[in-house]
Amino acid sequence: MNPMKKQSLVILLFCGLLNIRFSAMAQEAYFIDGYHGGVYGHYPLGQTDFITKMLKKYPEWDINLEVEPETWDAVKLRDPAAYEAFKHLFEDQSVSTGRIEYVNPTYAQSYLFATSGESNIRQFSYGMELLRKHFPSAVFTTYSAEEPCFTSSLPYILKSFGFKYASTKNPNTMWGGYTRAFGGELVNWIGPDGTAITTVPRYAIEDLQPGSTWQSIAWFNSKEYIRKSFDAGIQHPVGMTIQDAAWSHGWAKGPWLGQDTSQFYTPTRYTTWRNYIANYSIGTPDEDWHFSQEDVLTSLVWGSEVMNTLAQEVRGAENKIVQAEKMAAFASLVKNTPWPERLVDEGWIKLLLSQHHDCWIVPYNNLQGGRTWADHVTEWTGVTRQNSNVVIDRALKALNGKSGQNAVRLFNTLAVDRDEIARVKVPSNWVRSAWEVVDRQGKAHPAQLVKEDGITWMLFRAQVPSFGYSTYTVREGKAAASDALSYRQEKGKYVLESDLYRLVINPEKGGVIESLVAKKLNNKEYVDATSNWRFNELKGYFGEQSTFISSADKPASIRVVEHGPLMLQLAIDGMIGEHPFTQTIQLQQNEEKIDMGVFIDWQRNEAIGEAGIPFSAENPRKAFYDDRYKLLVCFPAAISDQQIYKDAPFDVTKSQLENTYFNRWDEIKHNILLNWVDLGSNGKDPSLALFTDHTTSYVHGSDHPLALTLQYSGRGLWGRDYTITGPTDISYSLLPHAGKWDDDRIWTRSERTNEPLVAALVDAGAEDVTQQSYFSIEDYAYELVSMEMKGADLYIRLFNAQSDQTERQITFGGKADTIEWVELSGEVSGQAQYRTAENHATAITARIPRFGIRTLRLSNVKME
Repeated sequence: MNPMKKQSLVILLFCGLLNIRFSAMAQEAYFIDGYHGGVYGHYPLGQTDFITKMLKKYPEWDINLEVEPETWDAVKLRDPAAYEAFKHLFEDQSVSTGRIEYVNPTYAQSYLFATSGESNIRQFSYGMELLRKHFPSAVFTTYSAEEPCFTSSLPYILKSFGFKYASTKNPNTMWGGYTRAFGGELVNWIGPDGTAITTVPRYAIEDLQPGSTWQSIAWFNSKEYIRKSFDAGIQHPVGMTIQDAAWSHGWAKGPWLGQDTSQFYTPTRYTTWRNYIANYSIGTPDEDWHFSQEDVLTSLVWGSEVMNTLAQEVRGAENKIVQAEKMAAFASLVKNTPWPERLVDEGWIKLLLSQHHDCWIVPYNNLQGGRTWADHVTEWTGVTRQNSNVVIDRALKALNGKSGQNAVRLFNTLAVDRDEIARVKVPSNWVRSAWEVVDRQGKAHPAQLVKEDGITWMLFRAQVPSFGYSTYTVREGKAAASDALSYRQEKGKYVLESDLYRLVINPEKGGVIESLVAKKLNNKEYVDATSNWRFNELKGYFGEQSTFISSADKPASIRVVEHGPLMLQLAIDGMIGEHPFTQTIQLQQNEEKIDMGVFIDWQRNEAIGEAGIPFSAENPRKAFYDDRYKLLVCFPAAISDQQIYKDAPFDVTKSQLENTYFNRWDEIKHNILLNWVDLGSNGKDPSLALFTDHTTSYVHGSDHPLALTLQYSGRGLWGRDYTITGPTDISYSLLPHAGKWDDDRIWTRSERTNEPLVAALVDAGAEDVTQQSYFSIEDYAYELVSMEMKGADLYIRLFNAQSDQTERQITFGGKADTIEWVELSGEVSGQAQYRTAENHATAITARIPRFGIRTLRLSNVKME
């Protein structure tokens, strides 16, 4: 070859390579900017005007909003001109030209993983309803959050509300956690029921930011982050920071990346999530992500006094309002009573506010008026409980008519027949007599009177049909024998017996349970006597003493609190260090669940938890991370080849963790106990379910028994001292059972605790001693999640927690003009198949997948 031509060819090739390199370097990247906050947390006066001016100043800037919907009520009142200007900018909701997308329309930016599935649905429904009042043109296309507001069942919830896309990034506010890194540009986020939604994940290459405990490398479109994305085959990389509104007011520039392009990768385009996914990304996901609840990696200050209290308040309120709605539906269907819309809506809204992520992550921070988030949770959930009680009382008056004392009527708000111990409040002077109840066949059943906190309760075994009622007459009777429940002392130990269990309690070792035998499970012994931990032992690391202290270190005394034909309760009074505690153990006749509780009367604040870790925001080590050091109640169980299952909102996860403990921010594991954890076996051993009265954490590993977190005291997030200022008072339960959680219907057992039978004394004649079911499901295949009236239409939400996808029949004791399956958005997804059944009831055919959520609408419903 001619040397000149050869040289020219080399130059051309070199120039070509330079062009390819320049082209790659010039490839566009994208950035998600916007605002996070609201009127309760941080949205200063003038913020709306600031945002509007910045949008006009920077026409290339698009924003994504995560602002509490109630904020706009305040803005409209305080700054009407800015409100109207912003509303005008918001009107354009087209994918390509719209500059504002509302990405988190929930009412209170809930974490979602710490509350019930129904609460999560209402977060969206109430939030979107209010936003549409302010912005009628609003379109909700993409779900995204600046905090780790994610849970595994979101794909169906989002799709059913009309969302098309999601993102699981939260790169700049990861104090409380993050999702697991997975995949590339777009994935199919697949929920437990099989629903998929197109999602921008936290990329597999999206590492946590070095020197930070609140960021990933995607918080700012650095050149290193974008190049790393390109190298991983991500063609259109995107970064994200949804700015805290409190920081931006008065800021000289709106766009997060600023105007100095040398500081970040260029070219970078600001965009809305929906525009990015629809017009700039690869468009079609190239990988499926079968998302587990253990992909939600979060760490709050579990076990602290403030967290225990607010979680108990939220749990109690959300259970109460769902049951109140069902009772109102009872009264509306049977007695045509008006739907208590104001009370129900206010109750839900206050509950949703109490689920705000700031309540859980910064409970000590002050809001307006100097009151903390935790103070407001107490107030808000108090309103919810009060409203719910009013709704239930009104429903009972409508359903029962005249009150009295000769009968008791029980209402069952679940879609399952129940045979259990019922409780009804009775006059205090009844305690002077023995009582019994009589069913509709004339059979007498013994009753037991117990006194709790100055209230007298009557206990008796009752059978109540699925979503129906039963009536029993009440009369004085003979004192019943208590053969089924007994206790005795043997060699200084207490032996408790019921028809199902035998327990041995050792007062010399602080009242620990030395033996728990399940009689009807082939006399299975549940206590692992070889363990270094003791069963029902309290144990934690006390910093001042620099050692672990156990309730078994000192002897305890045992007293019988209640002993009758239906219930036996013992109290264990002991000391843990210098602090008195009382544990209770309650057995009931023919009841598989063993109810327990612990009350610790702290004499002063104690440092409890891992010691020797000074707080620093940048330090990945935090004292509150490792639950093994917190005060625990332990359950070393004689179960081989142990396997953990745990519930989540509309999901149950088979744990893949070797253990739950971690001590660094960059090593967080999912250790959350929502309602229950089931300690099963991969072999043939029976199982042991643990239930608790609030969302908290649990401990388990190959070298650590199952344990429930009770107390932490020490430094928490932002260095705040989470102290002990009052007693610890927690309820929990154990349920030994033979098979897997779904075979033994552990989800339903939990719902029975969450929604106890609703009881009232009534004036009933012989003709009123009846029972009736208004709604039932074949094989108890689905859970009745909620029931509410909207005008003349009845909405029924169902969840398949533990059954297969076989077709089932639903029986409704009334009629409707039309019956349809509807999405959470209200749109009709299909006509239901139904027919008239016996006694003028309606039989509806259903087929719901495992972990599927479905909603029925019965239009113009009426009972015969």
